[in-house]
Amino acid sequence: MKQVVQSYKTGEVALREVPVPQCGSKRILVRNQNSLISLGTERSTIELGRKSLLGKAAARPDLVRRAWDKAKKEGLLKTWQEAMGRLDTPTPLGYSSAGIVELCGVAATEFSPGDRVACIGQGFASHAEFVSVPVNLACRIPKEVSNEEAAFGMLGIIALHGVRSANLTFGSNVVVMGLGLLGLLTIQILKSYGCSVIAIDPAKDKTDLALRLGFLAVTNNADELVTLSNHASGGLGVDAVIITAATRDHAPVDQAIHLCRPKGRIVVVGTADIHPDRNELWQKEVDIVVSKAGGPGSVDPLYEIEGVDLPIGDVRWTQKRNLQEFLRLIAEEKIDLQSLITHRVNIEEAETVYAEFIAGTLLQPIGVLLAYPKATSIQRSFPITQKYVGKNNSGSNIALGVIGAGLFGKALLLPALKSQAGVTLHTLATGSGASVDHSARKFGFANQTTDPVSIWENPEIDAVIGLTPHSTHAQLVSKAITYGKALFLEKPVCVTPDELAQLREQTQSIRELPIIFVGHNRRYSPHTKRMSLWLSSRQAPLVIQMRINSGFVPASHWVHSEEEGRSRVVGEMSHFIDLIQCLVNAPIVRVFAERISSNNFSTVNNDNISINFKLEDGSVGSMIYSASGDKAYSRERTEIFFDGKTIVSNDFRHSELHQGGKAESFKTSGQEMGYEEELQAFLACSLGKVVPELSLQQLFATMDVIFAIEQSLASGQPVYPATINVLPT
Repeated sequence: MKQVVQSYKTGEVALREVPVPQCGSKRILVRNQNSLISLGTERSTIELGRKSLLGKAAARPDLVRRAWDKAKKEGLLKTWQEAMGRLDTPTPLGYSSAGIVELCGVAATEFSPGDRVACIGQGFASHAEFVSVPVNLACRIPKEVSNEEAAFGMLGIIALHGVRSANLTFGSNVVVMGLGLLGLLTIQILKSYGCSVIAIDPAKDKTDLALRLGFLAVTNNADELVTLSNHASGGLGVDAVIITAATRDHAPVDQAIHLCRPKGRIVVVGTADIHPDRNELWQKEVDIVVSKAGGPGSVDPLYEIEGVDLPIGDVRWTQKRNLQEFLRLIAEEKIDLQSLITHRVNIEEAETVYAEFIAGTLLQPIGVLLAYPKATSIQRSFPITQKYVGKNNSGSNIALGVIGAGLFGKALLLPALKSQAGVTLHTLATGSGASVDHSARKFGFANQTTDPVSIWENPEIDAVIGLTPHSTHAQLVSKAITYGKALFLEKPVCVTPDELAQLREQTQSIRELPIIFVGHNRRYSPHTKRMSLWLSSRQAPLVIQMRINSGFVPASHWVHSEEEGRSRVVGEMSHFIDLIQCLVNAPIVRVFAERISSNNFSTVNNDNISINFKLEDGSVGSMIYSASGDKAYSRERTEIFFDGKTIVSNDFRHSELHQGGKAESFKTSGQEMGYEEELQAFLACSLGKVVPELSLQQLFATMDVIFAIEQSLASGQPVYPATINVLPT
């Protein structure tokens, strides 16, 4: 399919041929008929992308500060790689479209194939022939509304939520500043709800269009705006001012304060510099509100992605209900959209349109619609190179399929894979057509797909790298066992005890299990190898203490979601459990864990825990895992006491053995976390050159410890991992 994408790194806008995305259980796959170019938002995105690195840094100093803190802790090179990975991610343009449902996910029961739907949302309702849209970001189109009109949905609900944010009543006097598309929609919505409208825009063609739409109190002049406002309000001041203009100037906000009545309201829907004079605000007690997108649910993953609706008794107007209302207004001819359509172009002409738009040569654009062909087939896999080069006769070559390509994969694992000798990057699979096309070409894959099943079923592929969300990991392990393919999986193995039990049951019927690695890279770090060497001659049980300063992650983050990440205990802690067992060379047999008692929001309780361990050889250990510290401070520290000796290791940069009053040091120039060494070990095992350090059953046992920690936190009692079945509900 064709899709418009922008490189955030260079600012280039291009029309790409990419695979069709998967539908998903809570989504619908829509064949777009039309999509609307949001001139203001997309111009800002493109202009930021076209800036130099210094320009981007000046525009987002908050991100620069975060990157600097990360660099101090994890090293400049790693931070630079991750930052470049973010910049090099293609951005799908567009967030408002309309089309016909092709496929429905099993949980998308509200829709059926053949339904006409309006779609909204950044990253969902894109400029593409097919889009995969969550159920809360789409609704059916009334028969009286055309696809062209429905394609205005996102801009319509932004305008509608701006109007709602003004807290108006029938007969309110409202000034609208800016008569671009958003402003022209706003004045029509206000009129349909019985408000008196005064509007201003410096461009005469836009005020002329407002006049043709039947609005008489329209001007290009700021002084005349005062006169019109005084006349409408009887000199008392207007009830609200809605700013739909895009400007860096503070003049609109300053003038809005003057125009408002006492206790009036200013709503910023567009962009403006908000630095009002305090005394002016004090005199009138004017409220200033920045309207957020299309209403409640915006940028909320539970609402947008998981499809969890907000109760109508608590939240009357969500994004979706606003979209339904906007379509009703169109159906009842309260809003004229045909007069706002200035350009209709086919998707094949998108690059030309964007070039003219950015250059300022597109003639008086307001409503710019893209149209799509009706007969494009659904194609999810296709080659990038003309011919796949298979394995050589020496048996030293391995063909890899990679599923997933998030930030971590693109910044660290995929570059490391690309540099490995004897590796053929056969196929890359991700859920996004734009992402898979970009990453597959960048890292040198022979094929790209949005259908992971094609990787498992392809006999040319020997091994699979899984870089997908945590909730899919058990499925990947199950697939690897079923198809007998080697698997390298980012931690954890699974996210629930039930999944672990099912995997154990599956392995019982398999005579020869495939090679399976879980991304516990720390055991492969040169620092871990050196510490293991220092420990190799120990005679007695040891005492090990580990401290992890993990950094705060909000309670709303996906890692805390029951369906997606479950918790950081499950999602991250197997790293450290594996490291302890590796250093002691013995399994953990008992755990006792306690968490802090806080509000579980500003401080997430389960992210601040203390754990005590007993290991099979008689050793004991403790772990402090905290998300409450300074992110810029040292992240990880390990201390080991044994046989009159002490080992101290800091952040996989500096490790020391202390004995007899002397210290032996091991240092590396940067943070050496073992990523590349782990990949090399996986490839060597997949080729049969070496035996894996851990069996699949040992990987399962590590998850037993993780679930024992969860159960100990829940019960306040010591727990023996070997006795874990299913956590109590």
